[in-house]
Order: sequence, then structure tokens, then C-alpha cells
Amino acid sequence: MTTTRAQRPLSPLTVGFDLDLTLLDTRPGIRAAFEAFSAATGVPIDADLVVSRLGPPLEQELAHWFPQERVPEMAALYREFYGVHAIEPTVPMPGAMDAIQAVREAGGRTIVVTAKNEPQAKRHFAHLGIEPDAVVGGLFAEGKAEALRAHGAGVYVGDHVGDVRGAATAGAFSVAVATGPCAPEELKAAGADVVLADLTDFRTWWEGYRG
Repeated sequence: MTTTRAQRPLSPLTVGFDLDLTLLDTRPGIRAAFEAFSAATGVPIDADLVVSRLGPPLEQELAHWFPQERVPEMAALYREFYGVHAIEPTVPMPGAMDAIQAVREAGGRTIVVTAKNEPQAKRHFAHLGIEPDAVVGGLFAEGKAEALRAHGAGVYVGDHVGDVRGAATAGAFSVAVATGPCAPEELKAAGADVVLADLTDFRTWWEGYRG
């Protein structure tokens, strides 16, 4: 995690985005990585269940399958499988590229704040040729506020109720997309300022928000 800059005033033109199921569809790769990881460890893991609840940190997911004392070791091992199996199959979510472009066209900055391991998050974007202005990993829910404040993000876009809480903690406008494990009603109840079906709706919302 590399939010070393001093906190700056929130800017309505600096937009933070979550990674998994907000900007990128990592489900095929994560499923493949968990299947290989399960085979290697001999521990049965329901990979389809895993990808149905993406958002929280990896360690939280692994605690469903391993004793707590083994979670740090298993997290390190899983990340080796992730690097082999999960980068290539990952693709942008519908509208993701256009959402980033819309922010840039307005003279804004795009910041990715994710619970995912930061080096792997950066590998995803490098592989896809996507260049956010900054990528900060290892933060979830309210913890994301640290990076949002450090980068002055006035808007945060995510698919999980944890993303809504992170935006609220930072004082940022919360834009939720119903492309992850949380239903629109759940996102709204958590306090999202607006709920979009997916990022194909972002540009229209962004133009109205700026206006």
C-alpha cells in the first residue's frame, strides 16, 4: 500500500474505482486459480461459491476453507497460483474503458483502490493496457478512505457495500454499480448516492453530475 502523499482536498474530477467486478471481470481467472490451488493443497474449495462473493480481502475468503493459523501461509501460496492463472482470462467490465475515458476527457484523474494485492492489481492493468493515474491495493471497506483522501477522490465507484462504506468514510460521492455480489437495493440501503446498472451508464451519469 503506497498512499504516502499528504491528504489533499477532495476533487469532484478525481474518481476512484474498485477493481473486481467494477472495472475488471476477474471471475474466470479467480475460478481457475482456486481450482488449481484446491488441487495442489488437497482441500476441497467451491470455486463457484468463491467468485459469487468477491470483494472482501483474500484472507477473509481463505478463512472459510482453512484454519485461521494457516491463512497467511495459504494466502501467499494462492497468490502464486493467481499470477499463473488469473491474469490472462481477466477482461474489462462493460463500460469500464469508457468510464475511465470519460473522466480523462473532463480533465480528471482515475484512482483504483482495491482489496486486491497491489502488485497483482497493477499486473492486471498492465496486461490490459489500462493506465489509471494510481493503483492502491490491500484496502477494504472503511479502509479505502485512507487512499481516497490521500488522492483527493471526490467520487468512488464500486460494486460492494464495503465500497459504499469506504466512500462515506472518505466523504466522497458513492456511485454503486450492480455488477457484483450486492443487489441494487442492498447498495442503496448501505448509503450509495446513486446506483447504476453497470459502467455503461457511467458516462451519462458523469456528464449530469459535472453539470
